[in-house]
Amino acid sequence: MVPVSLRFIGAPTDVGAGMRGSSMGPEALRVAGLPEALTRLGMVVNDAGNLSGPPNPWQEPFNGHRHLNEVFDWNQQVFLAVTGALAANELPVLLGGDHSLAIGSIGAVAAHCRQSGRKLRVLWLDAHADFNTSEITPSGNLHGMPVAILCGLGPQSLVQLASAGQARPALSRDELRMIGIRSVDAHERHFVHQHGLEVFDMRHLDEHGLRATMQQALMGVDEHTHLHVSFDVDFLDPDIAPGVGTPVRGGPSYREAQLCMEMIADTGRLGSLDVMELNPARDLQNRTAELVVDLVESLFGKSTLMRLRP
Repeated sequence: MVPVSLRFIGAPTDVGAGMRGSSMGPEALRVAGLPEALTRLGMVVNDAGNLSGPPNPWQEPFNGHRHLNEVFDWNQQVFLAVTGALAANELPVLLGGDHSLAIGSIGAVAAHCRQSGRKLRVLWLDAHADFNTSEITPSGNLHGMPVAILCGLGPQSLVQLASAGQARPALSRDELRMIGIRSVDAHERHFVHQHGLEVFDMRHLDEHGLRATMQQALMGVDEHTHLHVSFDVDFLDPDIAPGVGTPVRGGPSYREAQLCMEMIADTGRLGSLDVMELNPARDLQNRTAELVVDLVESLFGKSTLMRLRP
């Protein structure tokens, strides 16, 4: 079996967030041993280091967007880096950084899927829907808007970047599954319903269980599918993952998160990954980063028993 070749892409910025600290996330994941852990699983790890972009000016929002130019610059770098990894037949692993960076990452993956004729499925693991726009955002922070922008709703500079200049948005609602959602702004909630996004919120997980939820979210994923996972660390319950900027109580437990990752691994279709919003400034002795390493190991095939993948 040919080892899977991964390309780590660090994006050390928090320009899209409302709290400083996620810029330290990439290094925290390296310190916690992520490259070594995946190498032990038989992966070929190419750590491309960190991208370079503008510093965080820490300014107030302008016309409903905070740091729009800086967010664009960082996402342009991410788009090019992820495109390069995919062109080299490497699996891009974006180490964030705040979740606005998914605009460039998923935009590049979507363009790759269109060019290669593959179906795209995006799993958005997050406490938040991130479906705000400048008209409804309570903060102006762009890390609360990437899903809307990827769906063609937002500032034209970022919409055009995500769609690679195409007339259609980077992402359609049919390609997206949102899991673990439990914090949605009032106007954002109506916007999510209006656009018919498929959301498996925490009530759904409570009522149906994680296994049934993941079976629904992965339905239709086959050998022609590129599966992208955008993993915001605040997807996890803050009791086990305190090192995030926007913690929300009531998230998945350790075992639920492990099952989620293992079921994704079982598909054998993982083609790209974002690890976002790890904030070491709010962590306890890098505990959250170490947990993320554990979960990403499961995402790439580590399991308690030596299971044969389907």
